[in-house]
Amino acid sequence: MADETNSGAAIPTLEDWQHWTLVMGRAQQMMMEAWADSLKKDQPFPAWSPGAFGFAEQPANADPMALMTAGAQAWAKGLETWGKMLGGVTAGAPVDAATKKDRRFAAPEWRENPIFDTIRQTYLRVSDQLLGTVDEIEGLDAGSREKLRFATRSFVDAMSPSNFAVTNPQVLKRTLETRGENLLKGLSNMLKDIAAGQLTQTKPGVFEVGRNLAMTPGKVVKQTPLYQLIQYTPTTEEVMKTPVVIFPPWINRFYILDLAPEKSFVKWCVDQGISLFMVSWKSADESLADATLDDYVLNGQIDAIDTIRELLGVEAVHAIGYCVAGTTLAATLAYLEAEKQADKVRSATFFTAQVDFSEAGDLKLFLGDETMGLLQQLTAEKGYLDGRYMAATFNLLRGRDLIWNYVVNNYLLGEEPPPFDLLHWNSDTTNLPAGWHRDYLETLYKGNKLAEKGGIKVAGTPVDIDAVKTPAYVQAGREDHIAPPQSVWKIMNHFAGPKRFLLAGSGHIAGVVNPPAAQKYQYWVNEKDAPSLDAFIESAVEHSGSWWPDWIEWLRKQDGETVKVEGARIPGQGKLKAIEDAPGSYVKAR
Repeated sequence: MADETNSGAAIPTLEDWQHWTLVMGRAQQMMMEAWADSLKKDQPFPAWSPGAFGFAEQPANADPMALMTAGAQAWAKGLETWGKMLGGVTAGAPVDAATKKDRRFAAPEWRENPIFDTIRQTYLRVSDQLLGTVDEIEGLDAGSREKLRFATRSFVDAMSPSNFAVTNPQVLKRTLETRGENLLKGLSNMLKDIAAGQLTQTKPGVFEVGRNLAMTPGKVVKQTPLYQLIQYTPTTEEVMKTPVVIFPPWINRFYILDLAPEKSFVKWCVDQGISLFMVSWKSADESLADATLDDYVLNGQIDAIDTIRELLGVEAVHAIGYCVAGTTLAATLAYLEAEKQADKVRSATFFTAQVDFSEAGDLKLFLGDETMGLLQQLTAEKGYLDGRYMAATFNLLRGRDLIWNYVVNNYLLGEEPPPFDLLHWNSDTTNLPAGWHRDYLETLYKGNKLAEKGGIKVAGTPVDIDAVKTPAYVQAGREDHIAPPQSVWKIMNHFAGPKRFLLAGSGHIAGVVNPPAAQKYQYWVNEKDAPSLDAFIESAVEHSGSWWPDWIEWLRKQDGETVKVEGARIPGQGKLKAIEDAPGSYVKAR
């Protein structure tokens, strides 16, 4: 690699010039075709020049590899200058063990080539120095410091030399091997993503809802303008008398809990003898422009609870709320408590859900006046927010893994990302009712009104989550960056009934979707009363593998009675006839 990228590289032949001229011509043609296609769709296409992708304007007869080498050398010198300005950072000194695990620089070329080794080491040191200065700046309040830290981290990740063709030895090597075809393929990938308005994170066409995702058998037994209710087909001769209803987030598709059968929480529950129901929220359109909290509590969660109780002839249900649906479930429980109807819910389980947003994590950084004003503009015409904007926000929280990793793989190396069901789900966005979305952010995230007694009203009734006596199982992810464990823990400080807290390994998704057969991660429980998360962790007992068995053991303790599978326990055999097969049409609507 060192011989291929130094200034003594062989002089290009006439054939080389012809080939690289053809590559540049094809790239220009692709850009022009994309621009023309955007004009047909009345969509502006950004002006482009070689400088837009990190290349300066160059003469037509310039040697492409010589230009890349010169760019790498310039980058190295620039980083060294930055290092001196920031306090004597020098290249060549060994990096710590943590940086050796950095996937961005895993290729041996980053260490074997002196130029790229200099770039790598100096970049890492400059990055550490920049991030360290955030804590040294005086006169900043906690909120401002967190915003500055996030912005600095985002800048540092974006400026990684691995993100640019001229400073990534893997890209240079691939460009030589393919004679530029990787850059043309990458350009094609990028133009497709621009047209789609979304970064491709998994191989297209591999996954399909109902074919190899969301395959657990069942029937849609009710449909409203807000949701479809799915009843799953039992696989055991007897089931728990008290059914379970899952409320997934309306900002995502429900099938994160029903991926492939071996990963499916839904299938696992059914196989454990649970009468299981799932709410599949409708992706917002103009008809839901005026939806509010009352709709999701009264016409969503309570309506589903009452429907299931009447269908099966039972007094109560067990309810599960995931993420934002868990927040709403807390409001639902508080409303039922205020209305003397709390016995409709036998127990409540919360997956990575927050009710007190005083320590809500990095998402609070996106709640400034500019962001709220932008949301107003984006939703003014149709009354709903295109789900791609929300997906982009979540990607920004982990930009290194969910953005720049794919920029390098898809655009610079010209490869397709591998198939990954979880990332297919992550890209399968859901539109959000504009008014309710902004109210959720303003009232709950920013105002933290749900944590106040009477801070919010449901159907005109002031609610108080401190009055909730329903037994609760509270799960948090140790590495969750969306609902941090210290924020989820606050449920323990509010609810008045019996509670069990469990800390799961991994984050917001993998910490929840962790089937026992996978034998991955771990979880922590503490049978003692703990006044804080720190106290819980200090004396918690670690267990290997999935936390799902712990949850179902707790659930059976709440109500262990079972009944035979007959009549209304079979989807479509009761008062509610089958409308269509699971997973239903709402989850497929775009």
